[in-house]
Amino acid sequence: MFLRNCWYVAAWSHEVGQEPLGRTLLNEPVVLYRTEDGDPVALEDRCCHRGLPLSLGTVEGRRLRCAYHGLLFDRDGACAEVPGQSRMPPGSAVRSYPLVERAGWVWIWMGEEAPDESLLPDWWWMDHPDWKTVPGNNGKPLHSRCSHRLIVDNLLDLSHLTFVHTDTIGNDEITRFPCRTEREARLVRMERLMPAVEPPPFYKAAGGFAGKVDRWQIVEAILPCYVDVDVGCTEVGRGALDGDRVQGTAFHVPNCPTPETGRTTHHFYAHTRLFRTDSAEMDEVFRTDFLRVFHEDLEIMEAQQRVFDSRPDAPLVDINVDAPALTFKRMHEDALEAETGARTAA
Repeated sequence: MFLRNCWYVAAWSHEVGQEPLGRTLLNEPVVLYRTEDGDPVALEDRCCHRGLPLSLGTVEGRRLRCAYHGLLFDRDGACAEVPGQSRMPPGSAVRSYPLVERAGWVWIWMGEEAPDESLLPDWWWMDHPDWKTVPGNNGKPLHSRCSHRLIVDNLLDLSHLTFVHTDTIGNDEITRFPCRTEREARLVRMERLMPAVEPPPFYKAAGGFAGKVDRWQIVEAILPCYVDVDVGCTEVGRGALDGDRVQGTAFHVPNCPTPETGRTTHHFYAHTRLFRTDSAEMDEVFRTDFLRVFHEDLEIMEAQQRVFDSRPDAPLVDINVDAPALTFKRMHEDALEAETGARTAA
């Protein structure tokens, strides 16, 4: 069901501390904590003795102690102590998972192959001093009662802005312009360029535009489910539609919808902008107004999930704006088939 030989966001960095954090990822219960040195650790959230979640335990230095009978586990998952006996029982260990911290997130590798950091997205602007990043949902994952694939589909089809986000980032101009789809090895790109259009309410207020603007929507979806939404507006004729997109109301929305189960998702996202970076008022707009935008999408996607659950075999039709999502779906299915085949052969 899920690609596993890849990275997923497990938590915001600030979520992981000396108190164990239990979280289900890819249908597997995981516990995260930090050692006394500040290093993040991820273990299977299950004591190998009597199955109590280790997230109910306590951190002791670099180790985690179970709250039931006191078994103590090293960061590599090996049991280091059983109170009342000196010998470790055979099989006294739990699985540990490789982690890496980048862009304010803790990323986890849940596959069988050796972790490959080159597969992480290069979202350099999230840490760049010229850009301002505001965490989405107040620095917590947005729990979504829908498949992570529906979130990817939603982000690859921004024509829905016209109908779902009418008083913020949507207007009738979007549907007048077709999107272009490009495919690379692990990436699908959706591009929609809109010259000399009326700006929607958010852009008009944020950029102070008096008239029409050149507007762009460029979305890149990378396996397994990383989606960067590059959007903005400039004054007409400033070169933004020719590639100079670091001007006007330029900002990115990096998204990592990590599957909790096949029907629920931990949606990690942020807003990184290059305009009015010292404005507390604009920070608040992204914290509150755009949270409402995401909740508008969430209402749609959770309703879709309920219909798919009740009528899984009901036929669906495709329209032109589905091309990027359908391309990514095929790419994901090909990658999943290849990974499953390799696992079966091994």
